[in-house]
Amino acid sequence: MILDCAVIGGGPAGLNAALVLGRSRRKTILFDDNKPRNAVTSESHGFITRDGIHPQEFKRVAQDELNRYPDVRTEKQRVHRITKENNVFQVETENGRVYSAKKIILATGFKEVLPDIPRVKEFYGKSLFSCPFCDGWELRDRPLAVITDDEKAFHMAKMVSNWTNDLIIFTNGSKLLSPEEQELLKSKDISINEKKIAALIGEEGMLSKIRFEDETEVLREGGFITAEWKQAASFDSSLEYTLNEQGGIETDSFKRTNMEGVFACGDTRIAGPSQLIIAAGEGSMAAMAVNAALIEEKFN
Repeated sequence: MILDCAVIGGGPAGLNAALVLGRSRRKTILFDDNKPRNAVTSESHGFITRDGIHPQEFKRVAQDELNRYPDVRTEKQRVHRITKENNVFQVETENGRVYSAKKIILATGFKEVLPDIPRVKEFYGKSLFSCPFCDGWELRDRPLAVITDDEKAFHMAKMVSNWTNDLIIFTNGSKLLSPEEQELLKSKDISINEKKIAALIGEEGMLSKIRFEDETEVLREGGFITAEWKQAASFDSSLEYTLNEQGGIETDSFKRTNMEGVFACGDTRIAGPSQLIIAAGEGSMAAMAVNAALIEEKFN
């Protein structure tokens, strides 16, 4: 059987795409390897009616809703390979099964590469985060850190200052800020520390202080880091889509890539972390575009 659409990725973008396709009476398969980027955190925020929900509870509720639609099937498998033969996509999973589909939605997300700082993984998702809009409220009014060694330092400093009046920018040994930027930050009572970080100190994922190579320490109760972002998809593919300068899959406003029949949505298109509600909205748009394309093909 040739399915209408295969959705690759079980995050909010893929889940919402599958929901809209199911409601459009499209035979759909959703591939979910159950390795979400937000697994390190215990709460997700910014999604109306779901603010503060645990990521796994979010997925459970979503799957319950998908189960209402008989045309939607979920496979807890990682995709191994995607090819296109005679205008039909062949999706092979790691267990060797092959599924045929007329359209593909890529919702595979992005993954972060954290800075090379001892113990950073212990604190990430608990007291150190990457998105102020997602987690700034929980850290409000605390002594916070922005740990960054890239060009986003100035931007992140300005953003995080919205949630606290006690903020220090740690560049981990790099000199990133221009004299003008430093002067402006200092005029807003934002401190800058350019020492090399030796370790993050705390217990059970809760940051208490930052130690430097010169053995000095600064007390902090949490903060934000800038990570390097990469496409999370790891399957072999003959799909010929284009990446933009940020590394995201390039699409038009309808989430269509430059390869016929291939759509992309969510973080994999945005090229970085977004809120759940934004990714879910992108999934909905991609699904509507797929449905519209299938309808047009029926009448041509």
